[in-house]
Amino acid sequence: MEKYREQVPMPEIETKIFECATEKEAKEKAAEFWGVQPEDIETEILSEDKKLFGLFGTKLRIEAKTIAPVSYIQSCYFVNEILAKMDVDLVPELDEDGIVNLVGEDQGVVIGRYGETLKALEYLTNLVCHDDLSTRRVRFDCGGYRDRRTRTLTRLAISLAREAVKKGAPVSLDPMTSWERRIVHIALRDNDEVETKSVGTEPERHVTINPAGFSSKRALHRHRR
Repeated sequence: MEKYREQVPMPEIETKIFECATEKEAKEKAAEFWGVQPEDIETEILSEDKKLFGLFGTKLRIEAKTIAPVSYIQSCYFVNEILAKMDVDLVPELDEDGIVNLVGEDQGVVIGRYGETLKALEYLTNLVCHDDLSTRRVRFDCGGYRDRRTRTLTRLAISLAREAVKKGAPVSLDPMTSWERRIVHIALRDNDEVETKSVGTEPERHVTINPAGFSSKRALHRHRR
């Protein structure tokens, strides 16, 4: 199976102009402004203004930006503190897809049974570090768990789709996260024999797999009665 990579909507990276004597000073000011560390700042000199006869140094106009969206960097800081309190050997690394990978020896501990610990850590981090959970959620991964979970859910979806067609009745899956529900929808979107739908409210929201046209057939049956 082709490796699945979730497309995470990344917020734009902000920029700010500083007038400083050095790039180091600009990084420090930018880090304080955004609440991150100087090493998380990238700078570019836009212009140079030499003071009177060059006697009083040079003033630089410098553009500064963070290496990633601020809320994502803060997510890594936050989860790093949690991991330290858990006394586990793991380090958060933000990849280019906007996913925080927890790398280290204690991967099994933080994944938990059916990924519950990892999901809880992701939820708590987003709650603390992200203002808009609908568009700025950061996703977590650990030891390739997301790819393994994708393969498992894809196989399950295909199997339950066959069951729904055979029974001629809907089949419901257990409550899942929005990411997991999306995997089920994607796995069956080209299957003309079934239709998928997310129903219920969080945290009990789940996917139902219906035989194609089942809803319209049920409505027609009610009408005839």
